[in-house]
Amino acid sequence: MKKRIIFLFVICCMLAAGLFFLLKRRHFSLAEGMALCYRWKGMDVSHYQGEIDWKHLKAKGISFAYIKATEGSGLSDAYFAQNFENAEKNGVVTGAYHFFSFDSDAKTQAQNYIRAVGNLSGHLIPAIDVEYYGSYIAHPKETEEVRAHLKELLTELETFYHVKPMIYTTPSAYRRYIKGAFEEYPLWIRNVYYHPSLLMLGRQWDLWQYTDRAQLGGYTGGTKYVDLNVFRKRKIDEYICP
Repeated sequence: MKKRIIFLFVICCMLAAGLFFLLKRRHFSLAEGMALCYRWKGMDVSHYQGEIDWKHLKAKGISFAYIKATEGSGLSDAYFAQNFENAEKNGVVTGAYHFFSFDSDAKTQAQNYIRAVGNLSGHLIPAIDVEYYGSYIAHPKETEEVRAHLKELLTELETFYHVKPMIYTTPSAYRRYIKGAFEEYPLWIRNVYYHPSLLMLGRQWDLWQYTDRAQLGGYTGGTKYVDLNVFRKRKIDEYICP
């Protein structure tokens, strides 16, 4: 009996190790299967996708898109205007996101976004991308400093657009900067391995980036993959700017 228990334990360990290996190498994704039950499927794009055929993507089931508009205090995405216009023309609900800089002044970041995006009435609420980049991957910025600057940026955008912006973040950045703060803001979480509810006990998510390995075609950029996302709710009216 004891040998049998040991044998079963070893088998379970091997299966668990094999599953971990497959998930880590992305040979299959639990997240992609779990995302199938949500109604609203969309993508986020930037200049990395190059020229985009939005008619093709609409036919592939893309119902909404968050399009990169700006980064920091002075950068704007070269493809933002045409992506925003062409996506809307093809029936894709559009929104604009800003890549948050740990180094730039919050007010000038807000001004950069507002200048590039303008009126968002009838479009998805503004989104702020908060994640590690460059040297901050190895040496993250101080939590309280980032929270203070992020709060100032969110307040500036909320004042202008009369709606609370969405916060996009990764699991590691969520734990360091977002968890326990910004509870009143909609949350867009990245988790390409499993359902986000397993990560954020006690916190509800609004938008889930469940894969960064989708291949839909219809874009000319240097990357063959795109990010896909789903809204948690069946109706997205509350995520539309007034």
